[in-house]
Amino acid sequence: MTAVIPGVDLRRATDRFATDIGWLDSKHSFSFGRHHHPDNTHFGLLLVNNDDVVTPGSGFETHPHRDMEIVTWVLRGALVHQDSEGHNGIIYPGLAQRMSAGTGILHSEKNDSWRLSGGPRHDDPVHFVQMWVVPDEAGKAPGYEQLEIDAELLGGGLVPVASGMAEHAGESAITIGQRHAALYAARLAPGGSVALPDAPFVHLFVPQGAVTLEGSGLLSTGDAARITATGGQRVTAGPEGAEILVWEMHATLRIG
Repeated sequence: MTAVIPGVDLRRATDRFATDIGWLDSKHSFSFGRHHHPDNTHFGLLLVNNDDVVTPGSGFETHPHRDMEIVTWVLRGALVHQDSEGHNGIIYPGLAQRMSAGTGILHSEKNDSWRLSGGPRHDDPVHFVQMWVVPDEAGKAPGYEQLEIDAELLGGGLVPVASGMAEHAGESAITIGQRHAALYAARLAPGGSVALPDAPFVHLFVPQGAVTLEGSGLLSTGDAARITATGGQRVTAGPEGAEILVWEMHATLRIG
């Protein structure tokens, strides 16, 4: 068994892979698509942490996924999801959404909410973070789940967004098919503080605002910390407040 070495690995926003193709401005925390580095393929069970901005009227056309738990968290604007299992919906800030690709699913994600709502066309981009974790088992049936948790976020603490961990049964907003992982979100008021989970692998991402990570210093918008076997640190928001996304993971992928 490979030894787990305690430590905090800070990853700055400017160090991320970037894809800018006009309608899409995407920053990739890990290897993704044509961007590949053998030493940056995942952390714990997390393979993808994409920070995406999509212009109005554009988006990802129908494309396939298989055997992946995909969680989408919208920060600003509205994202339309449609898939081959018949799910249609508009994802907005405070709405937790998960798609289990399972044996295979086709879906699209677009910034064209007016086509479903019947409202006027808007000129606002949609900003969202999409995260992928591997499931416990391959070959399960595809699935979809979403739930509004905006009220829970008003408390300022870490709110379970998606989890497959036994201790979150009946508590987390949505379930994922990975019993060793959970995603939390927090909207921190200026000076607000939360303690990170104590787990073998903790991934802290700051999609909005700035925070101070105890023992490691300032993390600004787009920065992340990969925390190994040394969780429990406090995260404190700066004078403008912040939003954070935190993965707690009790296993890791074995590559090679």
